[in-house]
Amino acid sequence: MAGGGSSEFDPESVISYKFPEILYTYTERDAAIYALGIGACGNDAVDNKELKYVYNADGQEFIQILNKASVAGLHDKGKAAVIEIEIASYEKESGEPLCMNRMSIYLRGSGGFSKPSRPYSYSRNPSNQTAFPKIPKSQPFAVFEECTQASQALLYRLSGDYNPLHSDPLVASIAGFSRPILHGLCTLGFAIRAIIGRICRGDRTLIKSISGRFLLHVYPGETLITEMWPEASRVIYQVKVKERNRAVLVGFVDLDRISSSL
Repeated sequence: MAGGGSSEFDPESVISYKFPEILYTYTERDAAIYALGIGACGNDAVDNKELKYVYNADGQEFIQILNKASVAGLHDKGKAAVIEIEIASYEKESGEPLCMNRMSIYLRGSGGFSKPSRPYSYSRNPSNQTAFPKIPKSQPFAVFEECTQASQALLYRLSGDYNPLHSDPLVASIAGFSRPILHGLCTLGFAIRAIIGRICRGDRTLIKSISGRFLLHVYPGETLITEMWPEASRVIYQVKVKERNRAVLVGFVDLDRISSSL
């Protein structure tokens, strides 16, 4: 798009866009496949802290979830545009709110739709909600190392993300990668499992909210090292790939309460 502002791009139409509401039905099988996709029981098939995520001894259960998505922000970055998306999820029958997911999508080549002197920027979320804390220079309180499987992306894709970038060598090559890469949300899942295991002592109910920023790709089969720094009711974390000694994910997790075992 032209740097002086493009008449082909109407930011107001983007902000006001109405997504269709989508209904999903999740069963015990979906939950188990997701848990396996982010490494649960990957090193110990009888780990009693994780077996409950892949095996439900109480029988079949399901839940219907209604997702409502909306555009929460739009920013002109010159050569790119950043769109903020919010997805509110509700239990269908009761209408009870379950969670809110927020994501930022970086669109290369889609910027330049406003004047360079006053680039367009809109967000309905306070700026302090998206501010990320710095990684502490001190030694981490806890470290968890785990090797992903060579087939990790193929397993994770069964949860619904069928982007061929994560499975097709040709598509990955066109995108500039030597082979298919791991889903970013799969890497995030490994990190949150590490925090639940090391900081929450296996109690997932301590997790209040999760934030993450992806820095670099991960190849299936690489080893992930999750470093954790508890600060009051927040855990700052960083994930590195051991083989390349590169940080691939940073973020923080807010806890509902502090584990009494810390």
